[in-house]
Amino acid sequence: MLLQNLDVLLLNRLICYMVLGMKHPLSVGGNRSCYLCIWRNPRSPPLTLSSLLHCLVSAVSVRSDAKMTFYDDIYPFYILQRTAFIFSTRLLTIILVFLVVAVGLLLILPGIRGKSRVFWMFRIIISLFIGAVIVALNFTSDWAEASVTTNATYKSFSNAVINADIGLHVGLYGINVTLKGNPVVQFNETINYNEVFSWHDTMAEVYEDALERGLPNPILYIAEKFTLTSPCGLIFQYRYSGRYASATLWTAFCCWMLANILFSMPVILYAGYMMIATAAFIFFSMASFSTIMNVPQCVFSIGTASFEAEYSHSFWLALATGVLCTIIGILVVMFDFLVPEKIKEVFSVDMDSDEDDDVSYGEGYMNSVFIDGVTISPLPTKLPADHI
Repeated sequence: MLLQNLDVLLLNRLICYMVLGMKHPLSVGGNRSCYLCIWRNPRSPPLTLSSLLHCLVSAVSVRSDAKMTFYDDIYPFYILQRTAFIFSTRLLTIILVFLVVAVGLLLILPGIRGKSRVFWMFRIIISLFIGAVIVALNFTSDWAEASVTTNATYKSFSNAVINADIGLHVGLYGINVTLKGNPVVQFNETINYNEVFSWHDTMAEVYEDALERGLPNPILYIAEKFTLTSPCGLIFQYRYSGRYASATLWTAFCCWMLANILFSMPVILYAGYMMIATAAFIFFSMASFSTIMNVPQCVFSIGTASFEAEYSHSFWLALATGVLCTIIGILVVMFDFLVPEKIKEVFSVDMDSDEDDDVSYGEGYMNSVFIDGVTISPLPTKLPADHI
């Protein structure tokens, strides 16, 4: 309320005196640049503290003939740029969980004797590796990737052109769009973005939010290709193929858990069948994701360069894991038919659990020392009266 009652001209002179170094706050002469934001229209809203701070920043920038910045080129009174994506917390959690389980199981190895210790070590490591890969593939963002280095306009309503590495990373639950400048610091700003656009959210709302935040043009251009109004229709291709691929991967994870349970029971043959089923569902997930390549691809053109998405690390890792599960399953089934006793011995399964009723203890002998002096009398029988 106090600021609203101050005389605008007097307040203007006070700011010029404090910031621009005028001889006297009421002097007529001075730098006219101090009027650029204090001069107000009588119909304008009343003067507030935020408008006063804005005037102070403008005055300092006029005096120093440079942009008002803090340390590391961070502009005051603006939202700080978010730190670029480094590593997925979901993937980190999955890795830590499986590492803890692996360490706990490996601690029992000193209690296993003989050559079985080495077999158990490889069994634990390979099994947990397969399980960790199946779970992690649901949350990775590199099933398909595309990247290009080019010159592009930085932001809207600006003629600034930057040289940057632009990348598109496609996962089962969304996409990541990266933008990293060459060099990273250009135009007094750190250009290092990694924006996530998830299928769980409405792409139209996510795109509008990106527009409001003022993201760079290359990121907005790629994100627009995945909206419902885009003629490319990428949202339908990638979202539905990703959903079916994720569903089959979770089914493969259930088959993997059943296989590990059956390996601890005297039904090794069915454990091998479940490993083959695990491989089959992994291949089904790959086939589901591959359907995005059967439709006409949308070409991304930024600046003078263009690129298309291609299979990347997660796709090939799924293929390798599926082949590994297939080999394990076929070997277990084959050995169970050829040498069933040996494979049960290798997996430390009790082979005599089903033969307890057929155990023969051989002939028995009585010790005569214990029966000396013992008179065995016949049991009395009571005959019926009609037989006497």
